[in-house]
Amino acid sequence: MRENAIKDKSFAFALRIVKLYQYLTKEKKEYVLSKQLLRSGTAIGALVREAQQAESKADFIHKLAIALKEANETDYWLELLHQSGYIDLKGFQSISTDAEELLKLLTSIIKTTKNKT
Repeated sequence: MRENAIKDKSFAFALRIVKLYQYLTKEKKEYVLSKQLLRSGTAIGALVREAQQAESKADFIHKLAIALKEANETDYWLELLHQSGYIDLKGFQSISTDAEELLKLLTSIIKTTKNKT
């Protein structure tokens, strides 16, 4: 059940990232940082989907661990975009909260899976 929650949340997050990317490129004319954000922010959901078809428990954990790294990177780009003035405080807090939730979910699923025998 928890994997479905992470699947749904990571997909919804990817959609928010795509919309933020569109806003940053069209309205703010920012192309470099926003491209990095798009890449890492959409990779999370793709890796979660890959993990669903993992060949083993180790492969599952590995794919989710990479998704966790991408979530951390996405959080970095969001903070940088906010601190540099491309994202206002309200927008940053909203999407950053979602990123932190994904980080916690991924960490929890990885720990739980590692502890299962």
